[in-house]
Amino acid sequence: MACSRYEYVKSYEQDDRILPNVWIVVRVDGKKFHKFSNAHKFEKPNDENALNVMNAAGVAVMQEFRDIVLAYGQSDEYSFVFRKDTAAFKRRASKLLTYVTSLFSTSYVMNWPKWMDRPLAYAPCFDGRTVLYPSDENMRDYLSWRQADVHVNNLYNTAFWKLVLESGLTNQQAEERLRGTLSGDKNELLFQQFGINYNNLPAMYRKGTILLRKRVVQSEDDQDKGRQAIVPIHDDLIGAQFWKKHTELLGKYVPGIYVTSSNVPRLLQEQLSEELDAQLRDKANIS
Repeated sequence: MACSRYEYVKSYEQDDRILPNVWIVVRVDGKKFHKFSNAHKFEKPNDENALNVMNAAGVAVMQEFRDIVLAYGQSDEYSFVFRKDTAAFKRRASKLLTYVTSLFSTSYVMNWPKWMDRPLAYAPCFDGRTVLYPSDENMRDYLSWRQADVHVNNLYNTAFWKLVLESGLTNQQAEERLRGTLSGDKNELLFQQFGINYNNLPAMYRKGTILLRKRVVQSEDDQDKGRQAIVPIHDDLIGAQFWKKHTELLGKYVPGIYVTSSNVPRLLQEQLSEELDAQLRDKANIS
């Protein structure tokens, strides 16, 4: 940047570098997504393809920032957890926040036609915030809070839309029917009135989506280093078992191993296909 007599204005910029040795979480949230989902006729109570547009945008952010160890998405929000020792953008809060939010927003638009069978009526908007957590426990409690939020909201929404779409209640009547009910009451209503065992619904709806960076291999005995990719899983991250299984998250960060099954998630399939296509193009260019 050329020096000039106007350069003094840089002194008005605030130093917003984040404290060292803290977990950095950037969370993006859809703005007026209730209106957006209605305008684009999302399935109620859950639209699998719409959720996967969010997941694909989350994958794009993790591919850009290798210091993100975990991302968690549900409904119209996504949280990105940066390593404690990340030096990305010199730990400037404004840079991290704006880059993640803008990249997520544009990736959402770019991935829309891959998953949805209708065009975008208008562009979505996401806001973002940066929150710091000093301890592993604080960071885990944050993620537990977001996953608990999934359970509460999805259980309510599942019961609500069953009452509206299958029992013919108005929105107001369904709200009145569910007012004051506990989780057990809603589970009982779903089972008795609609024959639904809530625990048998797709895990993505009940638990949200966790994105982890893994080395993808064919089997545990595979000697190949595998291909590194962002793997979507739908698991309980509130309990200790998740953190014992994925020890790299709280320890020295080296991507763990993910053994593929016969049912490879489409999000993962597309990443592996893109990598293979890139390798073939490179070979073609060399030859």
